[in-house]
Amino acid sequence: MLRLITDFDGPIIDVSERYYRVYQFCLEKIRRPNQPVQELSKTEFWQMKRARIPEKQIAMNSGLDAAQSQEFAQLRRQTVHTEPYFQYDSLMPGAINALSKIQAAGVDLAVMTMRRVWELDYAFKKYDLGRFFPENRCYCLSNDYVKTRDIEDKPLLMARALAELPPARDTWMVGDTEADITAAKKHDIKVMAVESGIRDRIQLKLYHPDFIIPDLTFAVDFILKNASTAHEQLAIR
Repeated sequence: MLRLITDFDGPIIDVSERYYRVYQFCLEKIRRPNQPVQELSKTEFWQMKRARIPEKQIAMNSGLDAAQSQEFAQLRRQTVHTEPYFQYDSLMPGAINALSKIQAAGVDLAVMTMRRVWELDYAFKKYDLGRFFPENRCYCLSNDYVKTRDIEDKPLLMARALAELPPARDTWMVGDTEADITAAKKHDIKVMAVESGIRDRIQLKLYHPDFIIPDLTFAVDFILKNASTAHEQLAIR
């Protein structure tokens, strides 16, 4: 059996609008009355996020002072994963077609995400994604889970998945962050990093995925065509 374990945000869901709306909210909330600020465009903001520019630096680049930037970062953390903002998430172009294609090919599909149960359920209901991922193929955080860091928490999810899932002759991981790459490599699973998510190519390269690819569509096509000889046929581009 061939298996694909995919991250959720990045390969399947575009979170850039949610993150940008939260940025705009926090900037407006923290600025003093009549204080001039320089609101970043969405493109500018998302480039900084993908390059892992710290939240405080993003705030200062927008015209806030050091103390305000601390408040900004704290408010952002408190806000970005709250229900009112999840409506701004959208499907990645081609994601549904890619999932349909690999499901039709008989590949075992699983999703592994740092979303909590309610956050994943929200998107599943909105986009009818349960048809691709039955409950026993969904690995996420419980609603009361106390997070540490994704790069530490995600390998724990991977360990749980590998203990519970039936054996597979070949397993691939697709994700968009260092946490995905680390989780896969720690458990000797081949990993493709997609450039469609919250990390740019420079950041992804630092963690040495097997391949860096554009998006989930490319990953699915590659897996279906080249699963048995992947390492011989494709190098990190």
